[in-house]
Amino acid sequence: MKIRDTGFDFAKKTYVMGILNVTPDSFSDGGLHNSTDAAVEHALDMIKDGADIIDIGGESTRPGYSSVPADVELDRVIPVIEALRRRSDIPISIDTTKAEVAAAAISAGADIINTVEGLDISEDMIKVARDSGAFIVMTYENCYVNQFGEALIGMAETAVEAGISPDRIIVDPGIGFGKTKEENLRILNELPIITQVGYPVLLGCSRKSVIGYFTGRDENGSQNGPQSGPQSGSERRPEIAKERLPGTLVTTVLAGLAGVGIVRVHDVKENVLALKMLAGICES
Repeated sequence: MKIRDTGFDFAKKTYVMGILNVTPDSFSDGGLHNSTDAAVEHALDMIKDGADIIDIGGESTRPGYSSVPADVELDRVIPVIEALRRRSDIPISIDTTKAEVAAAAISAGADIINTVEGLDISEDMIKVARDSGAFIVMTYENCYVNQFGEALIGMAETAVEAGISPDRIIVDPGIGFGKTKEENLRILNELPIITQVGYPVLLGCSRKSVIGYFTGRDENGSQNGPQSGPQSGSERRPEIAKERLPGTLVTTVLAGLAGVGIVRVHDVKENVLALKMLAGICES
């Protein structure tokens, strides 16, 4: 598979997607990169650290987030995409639920649409992906269901039936979206099965609440995470988010062993090194 000028072989390698939040309220890093210059420099740093894709978002999707108008989101992401495209040919993903934003981002130089509304994807978003020929990441944003792999296939087939080429679809099981801690763990345990669905799989587990539950403080500063129900989020807490790096690395290695095609992460350098170590072990 070729995205822009880069070849990807998702059956043989796990690639790293670096997260670039151009937002004031993301849990991990809201407000840190919400000027164009700061965002582009952070993207270039991630590329230097080994990122294969840069995922740019102008609206937080943490649990309990507040949606922003399309014009606000456009003002945040389009200048960053344009400026980064002038300095790099790396594949760029736009993280959005709005077709208007996706269309403008593709015109500005993005290559992938990453939408957390995979099950509820709008006809307008389908049209943008179909007409532009962009790749699309579809996230399963609801609770876990039995035969989860078949559910992911069904989600992808809705896009295929609407005219999107199947070789341009990537599926995301949606860790942290509408799922309990137990459901998130079940998905992580089932990754070797999920990766057999016939579409590349993206895992977005970086710094999620399920990691905080086991390895560090939760969003409220407690050592204990939520016991049940969809996992909750809070305001930006970078000091807590950083404590979730070791747990994130565990999920990245798990993803690599299971054949996941892409891991979406905040800490690019550390995750790249973890995957290199895994590759060295597996190839010896």
